[in-house]
Amino acid sequence: MSEFKNRDIWVFIETDEGKVKSVGLELLTPGRMLADKAGEELVAVILGRDNEEAVAQVRQYGADRIISVEGPEYGKYSFDAYTYAMAELVQTYGPSAVLIGATNNGRDFGPRLSCRLRTGLTADCTSLDYDAESGNVAWTRPAFGGNLMAVIMCPNTRPQIGTVRPGVFKKLPVDQKEVQVIRENISVPAEKIRTRLVDSVREAASGIVNLEDAEIIISGGRGMGGPENFKLLEELAGVLGAAVGASRAAVDAGWIGHARQVGQTGKTVGPKLYIACGISGAIQHLAGMSGSDCIVAVNKDPEAPIFKAADYGIVGNLFEVLPVLTEEIRKLKA
Repeated sequence: MSEFKNRDIWVFIETDEGKVKSVGLELLTPGRMLADKAGEELVAVILGRDNEEAVAQVRQYGADRIISVEGPEYGKYSFDAYTYAMAELVQTYGPSAVLIGATNNGRDFGPRLSCRLRTGLTADCTSLDYDAESGNVAWTRPAFGGNLMAVIMCPNTRPQIGTVRPGVFKKLPVDQKEVQVIRENISVPAEKIRTRLVDSVREAASGIVNLEDAEIIISGGRGMGGPENFKLLEELAGVLGAAVGASRAAVDAGWIGHARQVGQTGKTVGPKLYIACGISGAIQHLAGMSGSDCIVAVNKDPEAPIFKAADYGIVGNLFEVLPVLTEEIRKLKA
């Protein structure tokens, strides 16, 4: 068993303008599992300008306690302010592990925090478990281009810290008991904040459904043949209320933006329905969407690996299949 006195599993709840990002709620699911196996408590940590809405959301997802830190310096993500505040909290409470979403901000925040605390960090994890014999979290992440899954432990320092891909775990609301909310007042000295956000510009495509939050995703691969053919996916997505994704091959070819990439080097998603069109099913792509509830594959090659992962397969030319599928769904909805 672990020789450390550190206790409790912490989940950092990332917010955007006071609203909770899905990844924080997702991480409360494995956090609950780890806490139960370790015989510890699950604690959600929120930093923000006004956390009332976020606290109300987090209450529904299984945390035993919520630590809320509010202040104007936390209104927008600032690596200086967030690292300072979280380091103060860790030194005060002594958690055994901290889970952080592997978002753009999380991938910046996690390494800075681990460096400040002189502890280790396992990045971009896709699975978590608890090793009862050693008392360590077993962090699993892809290695060697996704061809190997490495299990990493941090036995020598605490807290153990890891970033976990969004979309890997499901948000699971629970019948909630009373949740203790601890409000900490941590003011960051002005000289500690070396940068400030002057302005933020939303992408022109901000109205498009976020892949990580989408319940239905339709993705295209090399078999789409060119950027103009993604209109077929957009038409089907419009009928289903879905988001459009892509494989790395389509992104590398310049047919669609990197923000739409699903897979090892893109987004990890877990929608209710994932439709793969013209995607062969390389292991790197499967790593990003295998957690989908239902997978439908459309490919003219009956031997394509994607069919082994699919719940339903359509062997056929996608340029013939997709227009018919779109029209039939349109009729049903009418």
